Amino acid sequence: MANLNKVMLIGRLTRDPEVRTFSTGGKVAKIGFAVNNKKKNPQTGQWEDVAVFVDIDAFNRETGRKLADLVEQYMRKGQQFYIEGRLQLDQWTNQEGQKQSKLKVLMEDFQFLEPRADGGAGEGGMRDGGARAPRAASSSYSAPRRPAAGPPAGEFDEPAHEPEPMEPHGGRGGGEGEIPF
Repeated sequence: MANLNKVMLIGRLTRDPEVRTFSTGGKVAKIGFAVNNKKKNPQTGQWEDVAVFVDIDAFNRETGRKLADLVEQYMRKGQQFYIEGRLQLDQWTNQEGQKQSKLKVLMEDFQFLEPRADGGAGEGGMRDGGARAPRAASSSYSAPRRPAAGPPAGEFDEPAHEPEPMEPHGGRGGGEGEIPF
């Protein structure tokens, strides 16, 4: 039986990150995240946004990216991000002895979707006039690159490239009947 546990979200932070450091040297950054679903209002017949609130945890890894450090340094309430992760079910017993559970997302990667609020250049701003995307998490899957502005210097792969100009009639110089991509 095949299994897949992958979450891809675009939304906004509902609060600034809360960061905890463990005695072992590990670190976790916890954020609140809101995404919108569409729902048709039965009275008006209009489509409306319905907010869904998600708790997300980002950990520093022993090898690879230090996501908790990046979240702490660059994410702020109200900013929009693309976040990839996986679902995890936390279960515990509360003080009254009742069992409780909560579904949350463990962040594996993120991408900036907005320019910095201060419009800054320099570190964290756009370099060489091109938008950049953060490095993909160390997995075999890598999300499609999205244009981004404002990521920190040194956290990027190659620059995002402009699409090639199309020739008349949608071709790219190929022969008749070729698929134009």
